[in-house]
Amino acid sequence: MILQKIWYNAVKLFLRISLHFYAQKIVVKGQKNIPKKGAVLFAVNHPNALMDPLFVTTFNPRENHFLVRADVFKKPLIKKFLTSLNLMPIFRIRDGIKQLSNNDEVFEKCFKILQKKQTLIIFPQGGHSRKRTIQPLSKGFTRIVFGALERFPELGISVIPVGITYQNSSVYPSKVCVQFGEVIDAKAIYDSNIPAKAILILKEKVSNQLKKLTVHIPDDENYETTLSKLNASNVDFIKVDLVNKFIAENTIPKAQKKQLNLLNPLYYLILLNSFFPYLIWKKFSKNIKEIEFVDTMKFSINLLTCLFFYSFQALIVSMLFNFKTGLFYFLISIFMVFFFTKSAPTNTENC
Repeated sequence: MILQKIWYNAVKLFLRISLHFYAQKIVVKGQKNIPKKGAVLFAVNHPNALMDPLFVTTFNPRENHFLVRADVFKKPLIKKFLTSLNLMPIFRIRDGIKQLSNNDEVFEKCFKILQKKQTLIIFPQGGHSRKRTIQPLSKGFTRIVFGALERFPELGISVIPVGITYQNSSVYPSKVCVQFGEVIDAKAIYDSNIPAKAILILKEKVSNQLKKLTVHIPDDENYETTLSKLNASNVDFIKVDLVNKFIAENTIPKAQKKQLNLLNPLYYLILLNSFFPYLIWKKFSKNIKEIEFVDTMKFSINLLTCLFFYSFQALIVSMLFNFKTGLFYFLISIFMVFFFTKSAPTNTENC
């Protein structure tokens, strides 16, 4: 148990540092809303595959358990690694009707997690989508919350909606905003209403908060027009309140020219220095079937391969010259990536 906790916190710290090499700016709001103790279910929107739980948990003071789509657990080594970090598979209809029965066991694990007054991260929209809108929520997360309350009547569960917004999904570097919403007392809803009504009330409360915690464009006939105007205006999407105000009041600023990237020479220098990681990424990228997984794969592959090859190349430099030169090469390689990430313009794209 102690070793698992050390492992979890070590990986969490490593990922938290690594995410600053992915995102130019990371804004986190509402952390004060997270109870220091007690059962908490975080209900998060889901625009960017496994990048979403990474951002939510690494900037969350609590140790978290996650429900993620079952198909990422197919390979034994990946399954073992994900399980060690408190990730659990959730099966969907597309995984096969027979697989859905496995969710009963998963739900039982979730009930026990909440009983132990731990935390759980769930994506209640039922799937990921880059679309900048909050889709109707599935009732799966309410089944977990109210199922736990049914089994353990004295248990109190806080439900906290979490909005995550990217300036550009799948475009490097991006900017990211994570907003933790206000606590919803699930037990009060459960105790005061019949089950069917309690489900509707909880879903509505979570949905209403999510529409304020992330950029929400109503999914109607004007969606594409509104999105195009926002992209043309090059708005800063991580200023969530301001952008939502533009949408609600139809006061989107006029189109602006994209910022010129004067750091392109540095980018190509980094690319040259990362030639082998780049080749590996290009090979893996051909097999990505869903655009929402581009960032996840890019971040994972580059994180591991760049560290390996920079270290290997630094070893070669050390052998050719001396240790200090090799160490300098390694540090300057890391610094160039960090500097570019934090300094390159982040124009909006059609996403």
